Amino acid sequence: MSVLIVGSTALDSIKTPKAENPRLLGGSASHAAIAASFFAPVNLVGVVGEDFPKRYLKLFQKHKVDLTGLQIAPGKTFHWSGEYEVNMNNRRTLATELGVFETFTPHLPAAYQTTPFVLLANIAPALQGHVLDQIRKPKFVVADTMDLWLNIALPDLLKLLKRVDGFVLNDSEARQLTKEDNVMAALKKIHRLGPKYVIIKKGEHGAILSQSNGGMFVAPAFPLHRVVDPTGAGDSFVGGMMGYLSTASGKVDDNLRKAMIYGSVVASFCCEGFGLKFTSRITRAAIDARFKELAALTRF
Repeated sequence: MSVLIVGSTALDSIKTPKAENPRLLGGSASHAAIAASFFAPVNLVGVVGEDFPKRYLKLFQKHKVDLTGLQIAPGKTFHWSGEYEVNMNNRRTLATELGVFETFTPHLPAAYQTTPFVLLANIAPALQGHVLDQIRKPKFVVADTMDLWLNIALPDLLKLLKRVDGFVLNDSEARQLTKEDNVMAALKKIHRLGPKYVIIKKGEHGAILSQSNGGMFVAPAFPLHRVVDPTGAGDSFVGGMMGYLSTASGKVDDNLRKAMIYGSVVASFCCEGFGLKFTSRITRAAIDARFKELAALTRF
């Protein structure tokens, strides 16, 4: 089965204490789409400007990402610039230039409207809801978010949460949304808002899955000796997770934990290079090998 991924497709300029790389392929949908492509066909919906490098279009095509839903609009591609400290948990935004993304409205080609697995990557919740209005009988829908939408679009987000199966956010966003410092209390409140599945991302400490039936799972992050650039790791995590889920037989409940481990593995590759430079060069065999290694590390 294929995966529909809707989100931002951007050019990222990233600076760390050791290196600087301008105008890399980035954005929530880009990282998630490449991650998912190792497992399943991907339908990508987004927008880029006329300045979007052709080599990045070719990269998507190399990974068999369908670009029928990628709009190329007059103007400039969304550009984000950021700088990391030595401790890469600390990052500051230097510039955000929305370009054509400012007026983006996602339109799904007819062939995309029956895609069974849907990832609403990080864009405004009103746009995520607009995507759902165009989808027919999806099997599993997951939405990601960020603190910006909690600040400026909370009513739209609350409406969205009643319509999705799964919700992904990081631990600080969970605290912001629920006003709870305790993660277990926060999870209970988020379930009441609608989602059956809630995944809280904790960066280098992995992720926590909570199910409304009481099921819990803690997925570890793959331990890395060196982190080059963590940009897009969270998107790679959820993209890899959704990609694996779309290929697994049986119910989502039966496969979600394994899917999260695969997501953690793909995210670890993302952190080992700038932007998508490293992730785009790995193979499914390398992912499977690292999956086995992570599984062995957590077995007792």
